[in-house]
Amino acid sequence: MTDLSDFPVTRKWPPRHPQRLQLYSAPTPNGVKVSILLEELALAYEAHYMHLDAGEQASPEFRALNPNGKIPAILDPQGPGGQPLALFESGAILVYLAERSAALLPREGAARYQTLQWLMFQMGGIGPMFGQVGFFHKFAGREFEDKRPRDRYVAESRRLLGVLEECLARSRWLAGADYSIADIAVFPWVRNLVGYYDAGALVGFAEFPQVARALEQFLARPAVARGLSIPARPST
Repeated sequence: MTDLSDFPVTRKWPPRHPQRLQLYSAPTPNGVKVSILLEELALAYEAHYMHLDAGEQASPEFRALNPNGKIPAILDPQGPGGQPLALFESGAILVYLAERSAALLPREGAARYQTLQWLMFQMGGIGPMFGQVGFFHKFAGREFEDKRPRDRYVAESRRLLGVLEECLARSRWLAGADYSIADIAVFPWVRNLVGYYDAGALVGFAEFPQVARALEQFLARPAVARGLSIPARPST
């Protein structure tokens, strides 16, 4: 029996299957990156739903796993050297899981670094900028009379969509012909921008047909369809 008792997070969210990789997350754009990849790789894992509205991400047990207090995070009982590995930051988790499975991230050469550059592009640009559009368009920021902050993030999001459009006009996926963790990182955010945030008209999404094409082919993948709803919110 795998012993994870040294990790405080397992006292708040006891694993039923401690031999499996443990996922602590919620179905946000950053959260579903990891659940989608886990589904794509067909890895055995156990998902724990984090009640973000109740502040569970700030609990001492979770912050012992991720001192930054953000989802997602994982606990792999069979990490490097057979020792448990706790890991946070969605980009780092994507790289770790892809390398662990030798899939969806080239192991060497130019293709590897092209994939990593688009992963970093999402983490440094797409996520923060699209998230700010969501705040100012859908959440509390929509009440601000001064629309200059919103318009600043809308303009930058349009620019970033243009960068994606240029790339996807040349290739099927972001890093080339093959699907990769770069696509898993980017397209949940594009989906959120035009779906949950309802900002498609605001950013002129119709002007980016190649992004729309790639988003559609991403959402058509069975593993993506499954991963988008993991972890499921508990019924009680």
